[in-house]
Amino acid sequence: MSSAANPNARRITSVLVVDDDVELAMMYKELLGSQGYIVNTAPNGVEALKLLMRLEVDAVICDMMMPHMPGDMFYLAVERVKPHLCQRFIFVTSYEGNPKIEAFFKKVNGIVLYKPTTLGKLMGTLNLLNQRLANADKQPSGAG
Repeated sequence: MSSAANPNARRITSVLVVDDDVELAMMYKELLGSQGYIVNTAPNGVEALKLLMRLEVDAVICDMMMPHMPGDMFYLAVERVKPHLCQRFIFVTSYEGNPKIEAFFKKVNGIVLYKPTTLGKLMGTLNLLNQRLANADKQPSGAG
């Protein structure tokens, strides 16, 4: 059983949503909660970092443009305190095509969700992250 990964296996059960748009963060919380996820929210990177020091989460959905600490700075802070979470980020932005933001996404090999989004896109993006994590788990260590 362990050799063939279950495509429906959910490696992500708890999510931290970091977005300064409180209404949008609450919408994510409601939508993800209706799908069985445990969801916490934070209005900016500073508050999110405080939460991450107290909580364990499986994934982070992070807006890029926020006051106090934008998404890229939050990611870099998480890289220092909980580096295992870096492969579990989904970045959200409405700045598609912004050279600085796109360069950051490329540098960190980030999964990106462009606003405006739908429940379908959000769930599809979480499934993509789940697949990425499953593939990372299956990487051979040594001979292939």
